[in-house]
Amino acid sequence: EMHFVESGGGLVQAGGSLRLSCATSGFKFDDYVIGWVRQAPGRLREGVSAISPSDDSTSYNDSVKGRFTISVDKAKNTVYLQMNNLGPEDTAVYYCAADVWMISLMNGHPDHWGQGTQVTVSS
Repeated sequence: EMHFVESGGGLVQAGGSLRLSCATSGFKFDDYVIGWVRQAPGRLREGVSAISPSDDSTSYNDSVKGRFTISVDKAKNTVYLQMNNLGPEDTAVYYCAADVWMISLMNGHPDHWGQGTQVTVSS
């Protein structure tokens, strides 16, 4: 059974940074794309970023390109999301997620996701 333990969320001022961590277990890490989706109140869930541990390929939502960086520690089955220059529009619950297909995750419809961590950006 897949498990995701997200951490690193919190309250930050606009322009600040946060680093999210997702420790995974219960599946073969290299068989899935791992990443993050987010959902703000009243909005659809959207893909934020994803990485394929098998080849280190990455994908980013256009709204976070140049600000967020996803990385992976394969030995720890852990994925990180470094978020810089945060703005109020980034406020959402961020869910670690996994899917066989990167496009599905980035479309906001991963097959698997965790309980989420709240990110709040104040102005």
